Amino acid sequence: MQGKIASRFRIRENGSTPRREVLAGLISFVTGVYIVVVNAKIMADAGVPLAAASAASAVGAGVGSLVMGLWANAPLMLIPGLGDSALFTYTLVHGMGLSWQEALGVVSAAGALFALVAFTPLAESLTRAIPESLKAAISAGVGLFLAFIGLKQGGLIVAGSGSLVALGDLRDPTVLLTLVSLVVTVVLYLRQVRGAFLISIAAGTLLAALAGQLGSAAGPAATAAGYGAVVGRLSLTRAADLVFWVATFSVTMVVLFENLGMMYGLLPDKEKVHRSLQANALSMTLAGALGCTPTVAAAEGAAGIAAGGRTGLTAVTAGLLFLAALAALPVIGLIPNSATAPILIVVGSLMSESLRSIPFQDLTEGIPAFLVIALIPLTFSVADGIAFGLLAYPVVKAAAGRWRDVRPPMYIAAGLFLLYFVLQVR
Repeated sequence: MQGKIASRFRIRENGSTPRREVLAGLISFVTGVYIVVVNAKIMADAGVPLAAASAASAVGAGVGSLVMGLWANAPLMLIPGLGDSALFTYTLVHGMGLSWQEALGVVSAAGALFALVAFTPLAESLTRAIPESLKAAISAGVGLFLAFIGLKQGGLIVAGSGSLVALGDLRDPTVLLTLVSLVVTVVLYLRQVRGAFLISIAAGTLLAALAGQLGSAAGPAATAAGYGAVVGRLSLTRAADLVFWVATFSVTMVVLFENLGMMYGLLPDKEKVHRSLQANALSMTLAGALGCTPTVAAAEGAAGIAAGGRTGLTAVTAGLLFLAALAALPVIGLIPNSATAPILIVVGSLMSESLRSIPFQDLTEGIPAFLVIALIPLTFSVADGIAFGLLAYPVVKAAAGRWRDVRPPMYIAAGLFLLYFVLQVR
């Protein structure tokens, strides 16, 4: 059996082992499983019953990750994106007046448009058109984003009274537990201990339990009957209306570039980007029918990749755990942020290595790259950070008289994002 699995996922050819892949999948899952509870709360703001939204989030992540692993043989975990869920609730439903059922229809329609790009030469052309400096900047920007999330979850940075952010209270028990767990994580990783991240999460959870600081974000019970309130409820009744297609275009563009950037930032083997995009398009098309918001490549999956995940077995393991999590949602919420935040911080630092490949001495490359790096964490959106970089690149090149250095698809992409910002669809 193990031999068949190794052969199916070409584990040896990818320089890994089944045990390492399964462990990486477990680490990815534990690091990103919080999304099930958090995403459900965002969906509930759109009118989706909370228990149904919780089940849909788990099923969407489970099916999406399985599709990624089986189709692309990539170690990426697909989960509902928080930024995309906010777009679903606060733009499509609250801003544009769609019902949550119609918004689910937009998700599936956007997935179909995404597939038109992913399964045609357009994807390859777009991939080649994005300059290497921006690809490296996206990786570094995502790393800073992860670190920022980790620092925020761990209480090390908080909203400042006279500034956007400030140092958290170092006497706070959560902050102290995060710092101790961070030391444990760094030591284990530097000592190359097998399963360092998983051991760190377990140790952090144990420390929190001893200190009486376990998590309290327990999710609602997910049942088949509850899930029935959202699965298959997507509606295409507004498909003849302009607002439906404006929404579909906006979601497609954001998810396409967000995932293209994320995949280049996360995947050790860039040859898997094309099929990973295809898997993502298929997953997103299914997401609407499953009652879930758009599924995207999870930045948290970087923890599993850093732990050695190289094949689709990592994604399949995470996917199966998400499906199994339906029966354990109240327990999952007990894993404290102080145990998972250090993983995000360490992984974020590892991803900053790509900064070395950006030629900052050439300002026509350095300025757009810097905008991507800075704006991904500062806007709290991978898509918006990428958008500003893609817009800036042709502008800066043209200003320097080097507009011929920019490939035509980049001008098209910049124009589309300019239209997106002008329409102010958020």
